[in-house]
Amino acid sequence: MALALNLNAAGRSDANALYLATACDLAYYPQDQGQAEFAAKLGLKASLISVDNTQCYVGENDSLIVLAFRGSETPNSLDGFKDWLLTNAKNFLVLPAGQLGTDFVAAGVGARFHSGFVESLDEIWTPLFQAIEAAVTKKDRPLFVTGHSLGGALALLSAWRLQRNMIPVHAVYTFGAPMVGNDVAAKAFEKEFPNRIFRYVDSGDMVPELPTVSMFSNEYWHCLTEVVVGGTTPASDSIKALASGSPDASMSQAVMDGVWHKATSGIQRHLMGNYITQINSLNGKGS
Repeated sequence: MALALNLNAAGRSDANALYLATACDLAYYPQDQGQAEFAAKLGLKASLISVDNTQCYVGENDSLIVLAFRGSETPNSLDGFKDWLLTNAKNFLVLPAGQLGTDFVAAGVGARFHSGFVESLDEIWTPLFQAIEAAVTKKDRPLFVTGHSLGGALALLSAWRLQRNMIPVHAVYTFGAPMVGNDVAAKAFEKEFPNRIFRYVDSGDMVPELPTVSMFSNEYWHCLTEVVVGGTTPASDSIKALASGSPDASMSQAVMDGVWHKATSGIQRHLMGNYITQINSLNGKGS
């Protein structure tokens, strides 16, 4: 029997989180298998959109629309992302130019966003927007946006761009997502989506603690609302312990290598299978 979304849920719903976490898990499937699984498990007619290294599924039924972003082409690896999340993270924090800048400048003076995430979204934006616009035009239904890992970053940024382009977003659910911008950007998201963003974070997952440029003055911030699963000891404690040897707790090369080793060696805490298990536990407790 297919899972179902509760469209009347006020605020966070762990049952809805399970539905959308399942969508994120299925987003890693190739198109033929993915379409069959979206139909069987979620009751959605879904299509894969893929441009270069960015992929998402747009799924719909008579009651709702779901936009689900894949984290990477390899769901059990963070290979290739160390530069984005650690080594060169500070230099990626910019105000986008061109049409991207037009969409994101509304976040306010001083808002900055991770250019790698923004540019990945831009690669897929035209077919993505056309698919969502067509679905909404066919029938106006609640739109849920979701993503895992780097796909969670794209989910947040796409929700912003969709609303700036007159397509309202009902809610955003992310799982193990990194930060996408600075404090001004985070506060703009909170204002734009009050009580409509829910970030599920495993306490042992290092990825949501990234990008990081300094333990004392990290320029990247998360927006609300965070939902912690999987324990009580935050992954940030591991970063603090690694950085404690630096005079100013800065992210030296040795510290960055240590953080990255922690992130990759603890990859099981980051995988969608773990998040689904943890959310099932929340639902079993009646949340």
